[in-house]
Amino acid sequence: MNTIRCIARLDVKGPNLVKGIHLEGLRVLGKPEVFSKFYYEQGADELFYQDVVASLYERNGLHDLISNVAKFSFIPLTVGGGIRSIEDIKSMLKAGADKVAINTAAINNAELITEAANTFGSSTIVVAIEVAKQSDGSYLAFTDNGREYTGVEAINWACRAEELGAGELVITSIDQEGTGEGYDYELLRRITSKVSIPVVAHGGAGKLEDIKQAVDCNANALAFGSVLHYDFLENNASFASEDEGNTEFLKKGTGYGKINPFSIGDIKSYMVSNQIPCRTI
Repeated sequence: MNTIRCIARLDVKGPNLVKGIHLEGLRVLGKPEVFSKFYYEQGADELFYQDVVASLYERNGLHDLISNVAKFSFIPLTVGGGIRSIEDIKSMLKAGADKVAINTAAINNAELITEAANTFGSSTIVVAIEVAKQSDGSYLAFTDNGREYTGVEAINWACRAEELGAGELVITSIDQEGTGEGYDYELLRRITSKVSIPVVAHGGAGKLEDIKQAVDCNANALAFGSVLHYDFLENNASFASEDEGNTEFLKKGTGYGKINPFSIGDIKSYMVSNQIPCRTI
């Protein structure tokens, strides 16, 4: 088994780190640079930034953030949201990103995957797929941070993205995202059984045991959002943002539903104790 990567996922809206449930109801948590530095120092293998409003404005607003983070972080940085062209990709790589994630643009113009892979190398091009399970058991891909229905069947789209040159897939379960109820393991199994490129599981982690279940589904990497952010704020409450007045839930002490916050260190310790190969520091 290859080393399983631990990725800190940071959803960004304007200058703020935000977090929601099912990619909706976004709460402002703080400044992404602060969280990024903490996760880097804790031993995260990668940082993944998603501009959650980029599609609305048809541009990615993370250029300055990536430039700043690249000054202190020496692990891979992936950037997604609003990346629609070769020039957009070039701009993000120049800012300090190591990989770019495309979703809306890839579905609207699948040939962009091939053009980008030929230009920058497949290892640089990540296809992000936001997936919702339908009542008939099928899985469909969505775009624009889970807002836009495409009618595209997600499993077939994952296979086609690989054929077109994608070097990696990030699979986000819209149904599970932010709930703490675990990843969509059926979705992961179905995709990993059909593709040979790395698959990153994202959406739903709420307890350490979810790690092993995702690895058992042959996920190559795991992306964590809520569990890491809430753990950080429990121990560093002064970094919470009050700019938009929606962080009162942090002060009430009522918990986070089914999410049991844990740190990068907790993840690595769990992996080691369960004989899951990982990078340790």
